[in-house]
Amino acid sequence: MTACITGWAHSQFGKLADETLESLIVGVARDALANAGLEAKDVDEIYLGHFNAGFSPQDFTASLILQASDDLRFKPTTRVENACATGSAAVHQAVKTIEANRARHVLVVGAEQMTKTPGPEIAQNLLKASYLPEDGDIPAGFAGVFGQIAQAYFQRHGDQSDALAAIAAKNHKNGTGNPYAQMRKDLGYEFCRAESEKNPFVAGPLKRTDCSLVSDGAAAIVISDVQTALSMDKAVAFRGMGHAQDFLPMSKRDILKFEGCTEAWSRALAQAKLSIDDLSFVETHDCFTIAELIEYEAMGLAKEGQGGAMMMEGHTQMDGRLPVNPSGGLKAKGHPIGATGVSMHALTAMQLTGDAPEGIQVKDAKLGGIFNMGGAAVANYVSVLERIK
Repeated sequence: MTACITGWAHSQFGKLADETLESLIVGVARDALANAGLEAKDVDEIYLGHFNAGFSPQDFTASLILQASDDLRFKPTTRVENACATGSAAVHQAVKTIEANRARHVLVVGAEQMTKTPGPEIAQNLLKASYLPEDGDIPAGFAGVFGQIAQAYFQRHGDQSDALAAIAAKNHKNGTGNPYAQMRKDLGYEFCRAESEKNPFVAGPLKRTDCSLVSDGAAAIVISDVQTALSMDKAVAFRGMGHAQDFLPMSKRDILKFEGCTEAWSRALAQAKLSIDDLSFVETHDCFTIAELIEYEAMGLAKEGQGGAMMMEGHTQMDGRLPVNPSGGLKAKGHPIGATGVSMHALTAMQLTGDAPEGIQVKDAKLGGIFNMGGAAVANYVSVLERIK
């Protein structure tokens, strides 16, 4: 263990009409430093996770963080991007900086403002996280990519509509207890299962309730070296980390196996000297419900083709064998792309210190797992966190 999360901040996720990308970034940067008990002058380096891809006309955004305090001027500051795993990419870069003994305190911010973009442009922007020579003309944009994945999974392993509805219902139920969540409404299994005017099919077998939300939001964490962290108010250590980047074209791999996800989990758990069964909970990347289902298999919770059964038997519910997405996941919490991975780390740190919102707190949480994914299992990041103070 070489690095710890020592402070965090999280904005509301949703349609934030009164916010700008700059105000979101500045707000969480200030709040995370205050939460860590630090001043801006204490920061040695800064990373910003911001996907953009057309959502913001301001594309050069790293220095927006410096607007939080004049004392941040001249701090090394870098914007990081890796599709929907952009936030975790920024987090992992910060940890590497600590590991290289180049910093004592690194500030990481993730942010995105998506809702001010017209609908057709949103779909076009999101599709940039796929391989355009193969996927550029898929109907329904990025949802169409995962619609094809869901259809192929159904053909190989049978209809999983019940399980997908159960995943959606679980995450919406969990999200009701998360004050940061964009959608705090328990939709119920029956609503998620049935096609209706309010829940139409979007792509292949995926309905609206199978798709994550278009969101604005930001989150920030402070990462400190272990020795320094132990002198601070709280310290949540990175016990294990894994990053596995896979081929971008789906045609070059078995897209139903999420092998990059498996590899990232394998690396992180090996470094942590743990198994998946040692974890208290997992925050995983449910951009679509079919993604969460396949991730059950990729992380080793279920055998190939048995992810749906894992859900239907209740193993990933809040009171199950391994609670998955106690925050409500991307499905209910929202998915402001650059913020998502940082949000996962902030909320996991809150869980492990007992500071999570009461409605989502996992009882006796000791070890938390995070999986953040960019593209269709292309950029795969896993962190395993443990409180040490």
